[in-house]
Amino acid sequence: SGKVPASNVLASAPSDKNLGAWRELGCRTTHCNLEVVYRSTLVFLATKPHILPAVLEEIRPAVGSQHIVVSLVAGVTIQTLQRLLPPGTKVLRIMPNLPCVVQAGAMVFSRGSNAGDEEAALLKSLLSSCGLCEEVPESYIDIHTGLSGSGVAYVYLFAEALAEGAVKMGMPGALASRIAAQTLLGAAKMLLETGEHPAKLRGDVCTPGGTTIYALHQLEKGALRATVMNAVEAATNRACDMAKD
Repeated sequence: SGKVPASNVLASAPSDKNLGAWRELGCRTTHCNLEVVYRSTLVFLATKPHILPAVLEEIRPAVGSQHIVVSLVAGVTIQTLQRLLPPGTKVLRIMPNLPCVVQAGAMVFSRGSNAGDEEAALLKSLLSSCGLCEEVPESYIDIHTGLSGSGVAYVYLFAEALAEGAVKMGMPGALASRIAAQTLLGAAKMLLETGEHPAKLRGDVCTPGGTTIYALHQLEKGALRATVMNAVEAATNRACDMAKD
């Protein structure tokens, strides 16, 4: 969004394959994690969970009181991060979702015991460029994973089903997909901008004996609400299990 010049960003990865996109944006790149820590004050950790302990062991000698360390790594708690980094390290944990790439993401973050209001405000200011950003208790992060991290896939499945229903009734697939996507976008925008409860907005669409109530009856018979709630629960529980692993 322009808040940070690309030249101020230094990204590290084991191979050039993972650095091409950064270079195209004008960012600096390296294959040395320690170089990132030595030349930066705000450090993002974005690895697979099983790789993170080795990365933390590698960078630990270079982490000092000037650093803010932010982890995107699923299933790794703030307590674990603080244990594997030097005492007093300012640690925060964030959980983004895929639409961050189009600056329409939903993110939550939590701070460790040594991160204060200044660090939280800085992180929120930067992440807000990518969408909605909220500070939450760490216990909410796994719930966010089930709700929003994985929830994007639930929405894609619903969008696909909407479009296929229209195709079944005779509409061309490409047009149906565009209209389904715009329908989801518009509905979400109304939720955010009006602040109304979803049930209120849903009721506003229904007219007695009209098309919508007939359709909703079919969704209720298919237990849509219970199924989606079960999906959020299953993904949340899996995120909790990953943290235990």
